[in-house]
Amino acid sequence: MAVALASPPPPSPLKFSLSSRRSCRCSSTLSQGDPISSPPATSTTYRPAVILPGLGNNTNDYQKLALVLKDYGVPTVIAKVSRIDWLRNASGLLDSNYWRGTLRPRPVLDWYLSRVEEAVNDAKELAQGSTLSLIGHSAGGWLARLYLQEFGVSDVSLLLTLGTPHLAPPKGVSGVIDQTRGLLDYVEKHCAKAVYTPELRYVCIAGRYIQGARLLGSSNSNSSAAIVEIDQPVGEMTAISASSTTLQARFIGQGYKQVCGQADVWGDGVVPEMSAHLEGALNISLDGVYHSPVGSDDETRPWYGSPAIVEQWIHHLLN
Repeated sequence: MAVALASPPPPSPLKFSLSSRRSCRCSSTLSQGDPISSPPATSTTYRPAVILPGLGNNTNDYQKLALVLKDYGVPTVIAKVSRIDWLRNASGLLDSNYWRGTLRPRPVLDWYLSRVEEAVNDAKELAQGSTLSLIGHSAGGWLARLYLQEFGVSDVSLLLTLGTPHLAPPKGVSGVIDQTRGLLDYVEKHCAKAVYTPELRYVCIAGRYIQGARLLGSSNSNSSAAIVEIDQPVGEMTAISASSTTLQARFIGQGYKQVCGQADVWGDGVVPEMSAHLEGALNISLDGVYHSPVGSDDETRPWYGSPAIVEQWIHHLLN
């Protein structure tokens, strides 16, 4: 989710189709009556992971995800963030750059970066000399990029982002206001470009939960749901097309437009698919995946951290 400063191993086999941006779309299916698969019991311990909360979320929202990762043998530390902490961002209102749309992340976001540093230090005690994985949800993903730029990448070998709006909204689009007031522009210009190398891997996961629609007029509904087939589907969960929920799709579309400049695109209900991918990263899209742990349901509206969805990306943490 964009920051508005004024407000507080996978199912096998898989058939892949990789684009020039190294992206793939995955079809995830699940019905209410189907049991959620449990991770295999393991005595192996993998490199620790640090979970970075998204805007408006707190540490407790990710406790269940931490337990799921623990079952896979991944020790996890969650950055300590409360919902009221996000009100600290309002200090940016006192900066003239806020009103010009050229806000810089420091000192406004120093409080968050210090929480990340504390969590990383805790995880390093668990690592016993190994590297760490960073898991950034929503705004936590681009804040992780900022952390790596400010504090270095020597201790991190994987940045995995979940529904992160990586790209600044386009300029000059009628009705679009940069909710980050220039912060994403700064990240795009000053933070290191995404890479996928043995030393440091960027993996960006987007959700295709619902297609937005324009407020007025017709929308383009020709988007295909999946180009990756799971040979053994686990149910019947599908992404929601704009034609089936017109009012909801138009409302969601206005949110998408604020992030990417377009309303009639696919996304996770908050962040458009196109904004959650980065050139140079391994980009993955998962059908039927909702944006937030708040308001999600593991069976009917799973989010990125639901057990059946984690099963599709956990292998990135295990190698």
